[in-house]
Amino acid sequence: MPTVLFTAPYMLPFLDRFQPVLEKYGIELIVPGNVQERMEEADLIQYAGRFDGAICGDDRYTERVLEKCIPRLKVISKWGTGVDSIDAAACSRLNIRLCRTPNAFTTPVADTVLGYMLAFARRHPWMDKEMKSGKWEKIPGKALSECTLGVIGVGTIGKVVTRRARAFGMKVLGTDIVEIDHVFVSETGIEMTDLQSLLSRSDFVSVNCDLNPTSYHLINAKTLSEMKSSAVVINTARGPIVEESALVAALQAGQIGGAALDVFEIEPLPQDSPLKKMDNVLLAPHNANSSPAAWERVHWNTIRNLVEGLGLVYDASMKA
Repeated sequence: MPTVLFTAPYMLPFLDRFQPVLEKYGIELIVPGNVQERMEEADLIQYAGRFDGAICGDDRYTERVLEKCIPRLKVISKWGTGVDSIDAAACSRLNIRLCRTPNAFTTPVADTVLGYMLAFARRHPWMDKEMKSGKWEKIPGKALSECTLGVIGVGTIGKVVTRRARAFGMKVLGTDIVEIDHVFVSETGIEMTDLQSLLSRSDFVSVNCDLNPTSYHLINAKTLSEMKSSAVVINTARGPIVEESALVAALQAGQIGGAALDVFEIEPLPQDSPLKKMDNVLLAPHNANSSPAAWERVHWNTIRNLVEGLGLVYDASMKA
């Protein structure tokens, strides 16, 4: 009977739906009682050698963890798209199958980016705050069609963000480490350029790239200094792409106009973070993927990946 370490935070509240289905495949679960955002390396090592498969969130499956989990561990089924918290090279070397759900949250994440731009352009959160404090103050706003958007990472989400922004009449600049399909470029009118040009010309900078060695701290003191003083940084990708201390310093110095952050270098965001005291910053708890319909698809795809990774035959009719 295969045993599975079940730690995906978005699935844990619905364990009573999934456990009976997994039991039909003869799968026994280990469910730690201390899962918040993720399991760290030390947490996972406590269970090393006790499970054949894993359903996880952003757990830190480092090389050290994986080496301690073999030869028993056969498959890691990641809930969602990003696998930057898992050592993919070590999985390949150790013959551990690593599965995910590509492009799982493209639509809600793209909508989140547009929502942040509209909030800053039309000043809704700030007018609401003033009204509720008893003031009648008309805060100047602007139309998105008057603004330029810079998209860092023109992949699946970056492309959808571009199409939405173009529908609002925005000028869109893009940059990527890979060549972007010329059909998409001609269809949308996006102008592909280098990072420095994008930063210096954009009113909004949306981070939509993967976290990898080329993007770690891509937004740092130097790149922030190249932005307009009125520009807003939007990060719905991965926290470490933005060097948080440099961003805080730029915001405090008035070097840039604001930030909208769904992800952070440390999650949950520490209570003493200066970001929590800034009026020109909008924050969310890594929730740009919020969509019950999308979550449901990912739940069952994660289970399918696990079942198949264990060498079993997945039966879609067994969904709870």
